[in-house]
Amino acid sequence: MRSERGSTSVQMVILMPVLFLVMFLGLQAALFYHARTVAIAAAQQGARAAGVETGSSSDGIAAATSFVAAAGGSDVLENTSVSGSRTATEATVTVQGTALSVIPGWSLIVLQSATVPLERITTG
Repeated sequence: MRSERGSTSVQMVILMPVLFLVMFLGLQAALFYHARTVAIAAAQQGARAAGVETGSSSDGIAAATSFVAAAGGSDVLENTSVSGSRTATEATVTVQGTALSVIPGWSLIVLQSATVPLERITTG
């Protein structure tokens, strides 16, 4: 059929960008999920380190920073900042950064926080 000559090329020109968009969005979602998982795990590790009886907020910050570095550092979470606080009853560590992006001009911010009660020795 002469009237259908070249129709495959036209279909590919229309469908290929859609296919690439779906693939890149899936990859971007996976990168964001992985960065989010690393950030919450680092925050939990830091909060546990800060929550021990002899711990401090700087111990928690150091533990969270070390965890992010061991998990891939800037290959997973760029521009990472870690903050922590310790009150009389609980320790909190927050990890913030930017997930890697395969889509130019699009950066997804990751912010995760973990809080644990402080360990205390009581006499009964």
